[in-house]
Amino acid sequence: MDINFTRVIAVLAVLGLSACGDSLGEQALGGGVFGAGVAAVADGNMAQGAAIGAAANVAYCQTYPERC
Repeated sequence: MDINFTRVIAVLAVLGLSACGDSLGEQALGGGVFGAGVAAVADGNMAQGAAIGAAANVAYCQTYPERC
């Protein structure tokens, strides 16, 4: 595996662990950044990745607030 790819995955994993946020806006922003990062690594559409990441993080945090 390429060393740069490994570094990017490590950074994205750290961002994913901190993506919850205290407010709805922070949850959407954190998930959006993580989703856009994953899309960039996977050569996907970053806007679509951000939208999916934001929606997924908000849904998770609203469903399981004790885990965020």
